[in-house]
Amino acid sequence: MSLSSSSVCPQFELEPLTFASKKLPRMERFSALSKLAGVIPASRLEVRPTPEMVSSGIRELDLLTGGLPRGCLTEVCGAASSGRTSLLLSVLAASTQRSEVCALVDVTDALDPVSAHAAGVIFENLLWVRCGNSPQKKSFIANNNHARKTEPSDRRKEGPVEQALRVTDLLLQSGGFGLVIIDLGDVPVKVARRIPLTSWFRFQRAVENTSTVLFVIAPVPCAPTCASLLMKLRASGKKLSAVRSQLSAEPLCHSWLLDGFQVEGKLLRSRMERKPVQSVTRFDTRAARAG
Repeated sequence: MSLSSSSVCPQFELEPLTFASKKLPRMERFSALSKLAGVIPASRLEVRPTPEMVSSGIRELDLLTGGLPRGCLTEVCGAASSGRTSLLLSVLAASTQRSEVCALVDVTDALDPVSAHAAGVIFENLLWVRCGNSPQKKSFIANNNHARKTEPSDRRKEGPVEQALRVTDLLLQSGGFGLVIIDLGDVPVKVARRIPLTSWFRFQRAVENTSTVLFVIAPVPCAPTCASLLMKLRASGKKLSAVRSQLSAEPLCHSWLLDGFQVEGKLLRSRMERKPVQSVTRFDTRAARAG
């Protein structure tokens, strides 16, 4: 059976794309597309300038890292009694003595004002945010049964970590702070690891192109790809002194005082242009005596 000429499918000729006929370079051809108009090749990207570095208050760490970078996230991790609180107080004292307005987000309410004053922290330049339920709120709920009934039962209470993340976001968005510290040192490891990575990315984007130093203290690394500077601390030796008797000058063999301990700091990551000669340093801490 033969087909008539009217039933035969006509032949269409596809016109070539305009940018292909002009034989343009590959990147210019891609740039001609509307969806890829903003694509810039890697060779044409501008090199991000090296951030300004400020002192941490500890000479050994400054020689190792060059200081703390502004506009970046610096994370220090370590177990209990590893020297992380001593480093926190040193960084806080150095920043407040430069007449910078600082903010400390204290997740577990662990800051000792006496030790901070002995370290040289100027409280007039410090905003201390203590997360968790305040004692006034706890006593009000305990003494008034009607207050419990007015609260919706299906409403989940916000924990200290959630409060710390929300407060940090507000502080970074408001600006004007030379130093913002998040103290997660006494937070359980499981809780610290549950902090979403999107929160750290948000903090990193909020602090870049500013003069703020975002300093995080944690038991383990929590912001793996967002931290421009990552250090790990551990105690390598303790310094003890014998207690003198009030009746005689002879020391008591059964009583000892902790004068301090030696801290070993290891640089795990540094995205700065300056490469350190070594990755491990040591410094000594000193115990603050009360009274």
